[in-house]
Amino acid sequence: MAVGMLTVFAILLIVINLGKGLILLVNKYAPEEVVVKKAAPSRAKVAAPVVASVAPVMGGSETAAIVSAISVLTAGQGKVVKIEKI
Repeated sequence: MAVGMLTVFAILLIVINLGKGLILLVNKYAPEEVVVKKAAPSRAKVAAPVVASVAPVMGGSETAAIVSAISVLTAGQGKVVKIEKI
């Protein structure tokens, strides 16, 4: 049983070291491409998000919180079109 456990342990060490070697080899000869992001044009005035339909049970503060969260997460690019409870 000890010989079997040692054999499995040795094979796992070989697999780990081969994996690390493969990672180093790939990173050396095929490095990841660097993507340059274009700077978004700054907007002096951001239009207020439009909410077309709101569930009747939702209050104004809850709607404002959702619209605000979407605006922050999408950097002002997203707009709320419909809010419905699921």
